[in-house]
Amino acid sequence: MIPVRGYGGQRVAVLGLGRSGLAAARALKAGGAEPLVWDDSPEARAKAEAEGLALHDLTRARAFEGVAALIVSPGIPHLYPAPNPIVAHALAEGIPVDNDIGLFFRSFATPEWNRFDQPPKVIAVTGSNGKSTTTALIHHVLQVAGRPVQMAGNIGRGVLDLDPAGDGAVVVLELSSYQTELARALTPDIAVFTNLSPDHLDRHRGPGGYFAAKRRLFAEGGPDRAVIGVDEVEGRFLANQLSEGPGDDRVIRVSSGTKLEGPGWSVFARKGFLAEWRKGRQVASIDLRAIKGLPGAHNHQNACAAHAAVRSLGLAPKLIEEAFHSFAGLPHRSQLVAERGGVRFVNDSKATNVDSAAKALQAFPRIRWIAGGLGKDGGIAALAPHLDHVVKAYLIGHSARDFALQLGDTAHEICETMEVAVARAAAEAEPGDTVLLAPAAASFDQYPNFEKRGEDFTARVQALAAG
Repeated sequence: MIPVRGYGGQRVAVLGLGRSGLAAARALKAGGAEPLVWDDSPEARAKAEAEGLALHDLTRARAFEGVAALIVSPGIPHLYPAPNPIVAHALAEGIPVDNDIGLFFRSFATPEWNRFDQPPKVIAVTGSNGKSTTTALIHHVLQVAGRPVQMAGNIGRGVLDLDPAGDGAVVVLELSSYQTELARALTPDIAVFTNLSPDHLDRHRGPGGYFAAKRRLFAEGGPDRAVIGVDEVEGRFLANQLSEGPGDDRVIRVSSGTKLEGPGWSVFARKGFLAEWRKGRQVASIDLRAIKGLPGAHNHQNACAAHAAVRSLGLAPKLIEEAFHSFAGLPHRSQLVAERGGVRFVNDSKATNVDSAAKALQAFPRIRWIAGGLGKDGGIAALAPHLDHVVKAYLIGHSARDFALQLGDTAHEICETMEVAVARAAAEAEPGDTVLLAPAAASFDQYPNFEKRGEDFTARVQALAAG
């Protein structure tokens, strides 16, 4: 646990008692504060009370008397589309509003660090797509290198559940826009921006607000090194703002598909090969084509970002390449779950928007595509340029019929359920085909989350393989 510093002897309200909220309350208590906790859910309140945490009804008119700050869980809106009423009350009263990420950055460093030979480092990863894989890949490479490393944030553990840092330790954080937008402290040593595509636009009142939330990690944080994906205009703009000129190697530009030239520091992938350039010459190269845990151009972009981040810590390219080969990938993110009769079955349930689905559709040559769920604005119309690898689509969930209308001449079948879709795709697949779950939609029509959807796909594939 990371005890929260700066609130000793003070009352701090905590709204939302999921993983991050409970961890924040415990860490506040460990740091000498008096956490006052609340959640709309009676079950969540009962769980907190059973831990000995003090319930405090934040819906009451004078709930913030004597309260030093309000700590808000990421899923609770504080600005758009409208502030949660409790947050609005705190804003009106002038109570500082923060989240667990802000508490972490104000509390992670301690006086004990003065005795360390190597000060601990924090690598923070944000972006629209690929941030989980990039975070996990950085963590894996550092583990293989023998560095003491922990992973947390939007993946793995809550940030305040981490162990205090030791000599030379590294913490790798995945941070969503919900987390970066509100944190009052953001001070990573290395910050990574993977890419940007439209998502969570209601929460941020449009693409500008969404980009601004991501940008805070760099503008507010002032990292020593910034790794920036420059395949979109927002990334190029961000890299330009952070750099003092073309040769400023505090900014490492990353691309999948574009050769990056110039006197600065860059890492890019083309035709399956990663290349690192610095001061106008190539200093490293990795053949990514045979790395099973990183299929497709989108994963090659993740590999470039991870390579750049760990190179910033001084790791050798040869060691990084060896670690890449032992990376198994993450569940629900281009995860190879089975091979049967020359047919691959790939679970990319995390592809919940058209941009991530497009990347998955470009990763394999012949695809039996399982798609559908609770569609987002625009459906899958934007995927039309990426359907050339699709042999046939098998559509499930609430938006199956709407998706069918947007597929044009692409062969398709409305299957409704995962059970039917997997059975039909497996029955029709030929050697060399990939049965790909890349829904391009949310899961909430049939599943509580994308993980459960991916687990259902995996279980049905494994049942076929067993049969």
